[in-house]
Amino acid sequence: MFSSSPECKGEDRVTQPPEDVIATEGETVTLGCTFETSVSTTAYLFWYKQEVNDFPVYILRRDTFGTEDNAADFPKERFNAAINKPSVPLKIQKLQLSDSAVYYCALSLYSESALAQL
Repeated sequence: MFSSSPECKGEDRVTQPPEDVIATEGETVTLGCTFETSVSTTAYLFWYKQEVNDFPVYILRRDTFGTEDNAADFPKERFNAAINKPSVPLKIQKLQLSDSAVYYCALSLYSESALAQL
């Protein structure tokens, strides 16, 4: 069983469907995530996996420049995402029992104007 977090509040936010995703080993699932930003800036989208009684673990990062990064334990061949504004769904292929967890989508913004004010 797969779960995704609901919604974060604020002007800049990510939203995930509240329902669980149920699938069997070997299948492919896609976990939804949409995002909104209040300013035109570079958006960094992250996916994390959290197993029961454990901390969230970084899976991957995508940004609006097209940069892609996957953690070593989560190869792109099985865990992939692409930003198609306003969404960045996580696709997990060749499901394994160990993939059962809660998956979180997160948003971080970069603004050169904010950096220049420091």
